[in-house]
Amino acid sequence: MINSQEVIKRFLEDEISSQELYEAIFDFIDSAHIRSGELEGNYFIIKKMDLNNFIIYAENIHPDENHREIPYSTSIYKESLLKAINNQARENNYILKP
Repeated sequence: MINSQEVIKRFLEDEISSQELYEAIFDFIDSAHIRSGELEGNYFIIKKMDLNNFIIYAENIHPDENHREIPYSTSIYKESLLKAINNQARENNYILKP
C-alpha cells in the first residue's frame, strides 16, 4: 500500500519535470477562475474539487480490456500542494512563480 506522502513524492518527480509543466500545474492549482476540473499530467491526474482541495491520482488505462485503474490516490490542501510543487521546482532550479 502506498501512503499519501509517497503519492505526492511520485507525483512531484513525474510531473514537475520541466519549467513549462511546473508553470501549467501551478497556474491550474492557483487559479481562482477554475473552481473545479482536472488537469492531466504525464501519468498523474490533478482533480480540483473546489478552490482549496485537490485529489491527485495515478491512472492506468487498459484500452484492450476497455477499463481504467486508479491504483492509488491522495487528497491535499491547496497551500500544501503549492508548497510541495515549489520545493520540487526549487530543487530542479526552475524559476518560481510568485
